Amino acid sequence: MRIRLSRTLTVAVAVLAAVAALPVSAATADVPEPVPHTAPADHATYIVTVREDVDPAAVAERVGATPVHVYRTVLHGFSARLSPAQVEALREMPDVESVDEDGRAIGF
Repeated sequence: MRIRLSRTLTVAVAVLAAVAALPVSAATADVPEPVPHTAPADHATYIVTVREDVDPAAVAERVGATPVHVYRTVLHGFSARLSPAQVEALREMPDVESVDEDGRAIGF
């Protein structure tokens, strides 16, 4: 059985036109607004990694931190502007694997 090229092309163009007509807002509806960096001067940005079986946002909430980003794929944790007291509290938690000040990687 042979399919004529003109019929296949017509169907492909119709499908592409239908996809192009979809509203753009549907693709971005679930994207949250970024958290503004409004913290006191003694707060620095840290990247906190937690155990795989722990919710990073819940750990941030325990110390009163508002995550700038929550990571769940390659890195499991969050970044946030933290006070020295929050950093110390996180470092004492058994669910936390590391607390590192955010910065530039040199030499890569």
